[in-house]
Amino acid sequence: MTPRLPSLLARLAFAAGSLLALSAHAAIPGVTMPPNDGKLRIIAFGAHPDDCELQVGGTAARWASQGHHVLLVSVTNGDIGHWREAGGPLARRRKIEVDEAHRILGIQGVVLDNHDGELEPTLENRRSLTRLIREWNADLVLGPRTNDYHPDHRYTGVLVQDAAFMVTVPFFCPDVPAMTKNPVFMYYTDRFMKPAPSKPDIVISIDAVIERKLDALGVMISQFAEGGANGSADLYPADPAGQKQRQRQVRENFSRRYQAIAARFQKELAQWYPGEAAQGVKHAEAFELCEYGSQPDKAGLRRLFPFFN
Repeated sequence: MTPRLPSLLARLAFAAGSLLALSAHAAIPGVTMPPNDGKLRIIAFGAHPDDCELQVGGTAARWASQGHHVLLVSVTNGDIGHWREAGGPLARRRKIEVDEAHRILGIQGVVLDNHDGELEPTLENRRSLTRLIREWNADLVLGPRTNDYHPDHRYTGVLVQDAAFMVTVPFFCPDVPAMTKNPVFMYYTDRFMKPAPSKPDIVISIDAVIERKLDALGVMISQFAEGGANGSADLYPADPAGQKQRQRQVRENFSRRYQAIAARFQKELAQWYPGEAAQGVKHAEAFELCEYGSQPDKAGLRRLFPFFN
């Protein structure tokens, strides 16, 4: 006998409610889920295992030092990002390197198993990012802008933008409960000028953690000391003395990179660091508010970046 419609609907509703209750405690594989302790929850997306670390590694270390919860997500596994190695062995090597970088920074990370150079803004990838943002219960979501030299960077930005509304839609990825708040979405800054230059809404001094950030970038030998996809055997000598010299060169180059951000955004720094304090900032990271998601005022940004006391 076919069940009466009200009875069937009630059973379906009960089953759906049970599924949602179970998924509310869903875990992200390989990640220790944070407690509900009132601390900030930040999730940052990059295309490859090094992108988040380059763009937000210093600020991530500052958040972590205050007990906030930070998850850095590489949307591809980086398996063609080297001039000599590729495939599974390179993906494993890069995972080991980025895991060590995260240990140094005091945060957690995830590497998704998408091929480097082949990322597309598909429905399944949109679902993956939406689920991660919901599962992390993010207050702040970070990602790249959509104008960039690398297609994986561009499409990571598109996927983050596509998730910005969908995280609140109950029947999109209903296996993970929709968020009742819309997080704040922000971009990393960059030097691309078209269609519009990057204009940060907040600039953060990373002087207090610059050595830790440089240490973290330094362990990603495949990408920086060896030069990644555009490197060569000439960059990283076989002898220990030559390797040490090359590592020192990479470290100095990165130090200058974050000094250049502080110099470039002195005007914006002055809006956050009063008086002569802005001139004293030597290394910085900067972030631009996305038009999607929640729109915080300056007080709201101070709550998300609680470094100005």
